[in-house]
Amino acid sequence: MTTSPAENHTQRLLEESGLTSSREPIDVMLVSILLEEHYRLTGRLGRLATEKDDTFRLSTDPRNYLVKVSPPDEAEAVVALQTAAMRYLETAAAHLPVQRVKLTADGDDHVTIRLNDGRTRILRVFDFVEGQVLADTNPDAERLARAGEMLGLIDVALRPFTHPADRRGLAWDIRHFHQLTELVEHTPSAEHRQLAQSVFRLFGENVTPRLSDLEAQVIHGDFSPYNIVVDPKSDHFVTGVIDFGDTVRSAVIFDPAVSMANLLGRTPDHPWRDACAFAAGYQRKRPIRASELPLLPVAALARLTLRALITNWRAERAPERREYLLGHAKNDWTNLERSLTVSLDDVVAHLRDTRHGHS
Repeated sequence: MTTSPAENHTQRLLEESGLTSSREPIDVMLVSILLEEHYRLTGRLGRLATEKDDTFRLSTDPRNYLVKVSPPDEAEAVVALQTAAMRYLETAAAHLPVQRVKLTADGDDHVTIRLNDGRTRILRVFDFVEGQVLADTNPDAERLARAGEMLGLIDVALRPFTHPADRRGLAWDIRHFHQLTELVEHTPSAEHRQLAQSVFRLFGENVTPRLSDLEAQVIHGDFSPYNIVVDPKSDHFVTGVIDFGDTVRSAVIFDPAVSMANLLGRTPDHPWRDACAFAAGYQRKRPIRASELPLLPVAALARLTLRALITNWRAERAPERREYLLGHAKNDWTNLERSLTVSLDDVVAHLRDTRHGHS
């Protein structure tokens, strides 16, 4: 059976994004040995549940670290891009609470692990950012705007940043959404397939024709409520920004769109309220071009659809992780349906009002 060019493209994107890899847990003893040898660190290593890296919390006296080992099929250049973006922000915007990369005793920012089959994995150590993640709080509109401001500041700081691997292929990058229509076939519910098709249609009519002229730069790529550490008692609210795993050069509007997608539908009577509050804060620090603003809600819907589709596809491929995967996206279709009941013209009008400082 031959595959179509579209199916080949989808497969290649999913592979490049590390979504087709089999989980190969790394030996904890090996990690301990490498930490002592290269970082002079010893302590208690506790494994954390994550999407694709092997991730550990290293508890030492007096502080904690986050240890990440990249999957065997993630390109070294892509890991280098993530690290470089974080190191760049540490210098160019030292006041922003971006997670710091710890250097080895020899001054390197990673350790290369060579596997028996010739592949490599990259070990890195970061400061452990203590605190609650945004997902575990119930923020009001002003706090959501603060979170939006933080992403705006990060994008302003990243504007001049470049890296040889920043044009990598990433399935999560909304830029490729229109090329992933074949994922719809892996969604069992006819109703959900119909919802997805309507978002593909919206995206195809509004965003796809504009892709090449959208303002672009390197973006964080996954400013989700699980990657934002907050302190509800602090005036700044956001106290840490973590996980640069989806860093990529893409359209600027796709960065706030990711955050908005995660906030859609949380208030059933006003499904866009929280997303718009976040966008208002973002635009205080990094205004979006007036001509691109109408595309922002469509991009947010696309990202929410993308997560639901990729989750279904992965659950079909890995039945043993099905419950875990579907649990992460259980409300996506409901939130999508709620959000599509609102006129996007009204959403855009609201975004324009907040852009000009009205509430």
